[in-house]
Amino acid sequence: MPDRRTLLLGAAAAALAAPALLRSAGAQSAGDWPNRPVRVIIPWPPGGSTDVLARILCEQLHAKLGQPFVLENRPGASGNIGMDAIAKAAPDGYTQGPATIANLSVAQFLYAKLPFDPEKDFSLVSMHWELPNVVVAPAQYTPANTLQELIAWLKSRRNGVSFGSPGVGTTAHLSGALFCDRQKIDGQHVPFRGAAQIIPAMLSGDLTFAIDNLASYMPVIAEGRMKAFAVTSPERWPTLPNIPTMAEAGVPDFVITSWCAWVGPAGMPRPIIDKVNAAMKEVAADPTVQQRFMQTGAKCVWSTPEDAAAHAARQRPMLAEMVKISGARME
Repeated sequence: MPDRRTLLLGAAAAALAAPALLRSAGAQSAGDWPNRPVRVIIPWPPGGSTDVLARILCEQLHAKLGQPFVLENRPGASGNIGMDAIAKAAPDGYTQGPATIANLSVAQFLYAKLPFDPEKDFSLVSMHWELPNVVVAPAQYTPANTLQELIAWLKSRRNGVSFGSPGVGTTAHLSGALFCDRQKIDGQHVPFRGAAQIIPAMLSGDLTFAIDNLASYMPVIAEGRMKAFAVTSPERWPTLPNIPTMAEAGVPDFVITSWCAWVGPAGMPRPIIDKVNAAMKEVAADPTVQQRFMQTGAKCVWSTPEDAAAHAARQRPMLAEMVKISGARME
């Protein structure tokens, strides 16, 4: 029989060894990851830019990492429902998703209370995409052909006009509010669940215009059903070379790009983050993928996790001011 001192020494040694064993198990788990499908929560409805671009990325991640990345749309509350689901998931790498500028850099200025902390509750993996907003209006109901003509026409509407967005606090909402404020347009914001609802409302004549993510509107612009008047990027967009920037169209100081980062819950193991990040770097370097993104109206981008977090932080002061101008406040 071992004496009491031997038992105590053995227990102490086991306690000291436990963290090392856990670290070893964690490292092995990260090395084996993924060994089953990865759930990808999309905080926006099907058909919008975030959904479309996430689907392209997930096809590529499946090919590079060997397991399906299965999309699950969880829209509502300007993306907060889906983001909360990501934040509260187990940080094992099997729940990830796209987090937009609205989720990471706007929500904290818009909502009195959030179910998650945008700065603390997520593991950022990489930047995912960037795109401009585009000023659009339905061709059937809009006589204007230039942005200045559109502004004059909007001002002339006796009962005011309406502009749509995928939700309160999105860049589409803040861009529309800033545009109406600067141009002295009597504009009423109408929030929808996503572009899949905004576009039919405009095409039916129930909504006047939008300044929304370009990716969602490329098909209807190409078909001629929607007029594009200007993009909010600093330079003309490659796939719409004939559409001027806001500055070129006579509206200076209106550079607002929408962007998205790829995230998981806080505490996701760094080896898993690095594995996904490396795959995303390969995806962004693929000319075929870049062409697919461009065709949908976006640019596929990559960054380190640290640069993604820094980018979100840099954007917050400007966006806080835009929220203030919009007058929006959510409980």
